[in-house]
Amino acid sequence: MSKFSELLKTPEPVLVDFSAEWCGPCKQLKPILEQLKSKIGDSAKIIKIDVDKNKSLSDQFQIRSVPTLILFKDGKSVWRQSGVVPANTLEGIIKQYV
Repeated sequence: MSKFSELLKTPEPVLVDFSAEWCGPCKQLKPILEQLKSKIGDSAKIIKIDVDKNKSLSDQFQIRSVPTLILFKDGKSVWRQSGVVPANTLEGIIKQYV
């Protein structure tokens, strides 16, 4: 089992940000995720995955555009969206699974 799959099997939700260094919207998302982390604390994890450095994960989760956010609960994908999402929207979605 990969380290990534182990990270997803935690009791708290895990928000994965599939992004790339060259991606403008990914850069816009960074402060949003930092703001989100300060709001949700330890109730959920936020992980950033660079699609260029993790091609197999990008393929496994069929990432076609960046940024793509996927929320996992108990190792399963429960929500997914591409593009920049406001912190309060993300907070609301995560709270449904805490």
